[in-house]
Amino acid sequence: MLDFSAAENEKPSTTHMTKPLRIGILGCARIVRRAIAGALRKTPHAVLQAIAGRDGATAAAWAAEFGIPSHYDNYEALISDANVDAVYLPLPNELHRPWALKAAALGKHVLCEKPLGLDEADAYQVVEGCRQAGVVLMEAFMWRHHPRVALAKKMLAEGKLGELRLVKMDFSFVIDPNDWRLDAARGGGALYDLGCYGINISRFFAGAEPTEIHARARHLRPLVDMTLAMQLQFPGHVTALLDASFECPDRNRFELVGTKGTLEFPGGVLPPEEATLLYRTASGTETITLPAADQYTAMIECFARSVAAGKLESPAEDGLANMRVLQAVRDAAMNAAK
Repeated sequence: MLDFSAAENEKPSTTHMTKPLRIGILGCARIVRRAIAGALRKTPHAVLQAIAGRDGATAAAWAAEFGIPSHYDNYEALISDANVDAVYLPLPNELHRPWALKAAALGKHVLCEKPLGLDEADAYQVVEGCRQAGVVLMEAFMWRHHPRVALAKKMLAEGKLGELRLVKMDFSFVIDPNDWRLDAARGGGALYDLGCYGINISRFFAGAEPTEIHARARHLRPLVDMTLAMQLQFPGHVTALLDASFECPDRNRFELVGTKGTLEFPGGVLPPEEATLLYRTASGTETITLPAADQYTAMIECFARSVAAGKLESPAEDGLANMRVLQAVRDAAMNAAK
């Protein structure tokens, strides 16, 4: 039995937080009900202070349901609230840049859902706007904050898998034909919604940016890919084989493949509370069970630590580098279709 008790070479900082980070949420998005509201209840380091929605009645109902002190029927009022320190943006992709910039200009730190915008230019503006405003910007990739990710990185660094050769991910579900994610003007497509995870995972474990990109897709219309497959080549002979689809059955799984072993992440980027890793070598398969953890709570705590420190803390990033690769993959797929 391997001892993985000291899992992290990326341990949480001891940055001192004197009071909880007061977070306001722009939009009554599904993920708020599914994950974020509950995650905020589990940490003493942040609190859900306010929520705003285009429908004031919905925002009021959610505030009553989740015990949120303030609610608004417009986003401007929330970002102007002096009792809000930071905002979480689960808005559709085309609204990320404008509302992140507006919030930053009023001194609010920004936790933004992926991707940062519609393209690299959008993402650069968000990063630069937050830098100039002196606020922390963090992209909301929750999967990076689960304890099994730090454990996997430690195992990789210790040579448990040998040399990393492949990062593989399959991510798909059948989308509602009326979903906004099928609108090109809103940053639709399976790549931006699902493929971004595989890109983020491969960049994280390769510890580098890709040097070569190939992609092919079936498009519903220009810039709206329904199914996309990509191959990313990284330094050190690491290859990522990734796919994303809005028209295939539910799949959510990823795997690291080395010269001596493999590491599979059951549940992919949405593991159960008691998550596992499947470690396979020539000697057999070992199931590593981790203590119960909420990756959304861990993400919020990392955000709060980053705000207290005045800079992003590992394993967080601002999202610009991931957006660069997303755009390159999208362009490669579009060019291959010509």
